[in-house]
Amino acid sequence: MGRAFEYPLAVLAGSFVLQWLTAWAGDALRKRRKLAGSGKIGDFETILPAALTLLGLIIGFSFSMAVSRYDQRKLYEEAEANAIGTEFLRADVLPAAQAARTRELLINYTEQRILYYQERDDDQLKQINARIADLQKNLWSTVAGPATAQPSPVIALAVSGMNDVLNSQGYTQAAWWNRIPTGAWLLMALIAAACNLLFGYSERHLSQATLLILPLLVAFSFFLIADIDSPRRGVIRVAPQNLIALYLGLKGQ
Repeated sequence: MGRAFEYPLAVLAGSFVLQWLTAWAGDALRKRRKLAGSGKIGDFETILPAALTLLGLIIGFSFSMAVSRYDQRKLYEEAEANAIGTEFLRADVLPAAQAARTRELLINYTEQRILYYQERDDDQLKQINARIADLQKNLWSTVAGPATAQPSPVIALAVSGMNDVLNSQGYTQAAWWNRIPTGAWLLMALIAAACNLLFGYSERHLSQATLLILPLLVAFSFFLIADIDSPRRGVIRVAPQNLIALYLGLKGQ
């Protein structure tokens, strides 16, 4: 269920159809009640503004959650680039052979991290993650060996820097997994459907065309939230600008 919200266009289409159907159902119920002579529906028109206010608050809260997660992904991308660049410089404290090997691995690692941010295909992403895991093992072994053979405060700097490199990848991964909960999406969808049902049931709209306004507005709001909240499928994504700049700089050295 949660994977459905990774596709913003699907959220746009699905939420619009659901809301339009509930608005149409509310309009049909209102017409049937009028034909049956059941009286006024003023109570429902009183509830509608309160329901719309609640929907607006929940949409605003969800949008804020999505933006905060997007900002977090940007910050971790910058932190990851800084950690790799720092460790590239600290490789000087290692023995010559290990230093050259560490720099080579860090360049390859940076390239794979860039691909991680840019890739959308799940199969390709699995291969990238596998290569990243192998590179991490090799990177750690290049600093763990000298640290074991010749422990010193200077060598400890390289070990600490490599630890930051590996940790930064974990923080980035956690930020990409940290999404708006499925329960929050279901709650928004339920309240939106109820609002459209009340809107269709009220006498505030003058034609069938006006039944499309509220579903469209809310559907585009859902689309924007899903787009920002989706790290890989959305239009608004975190570009690995810092990692790309770092990679070009490391390749030039």
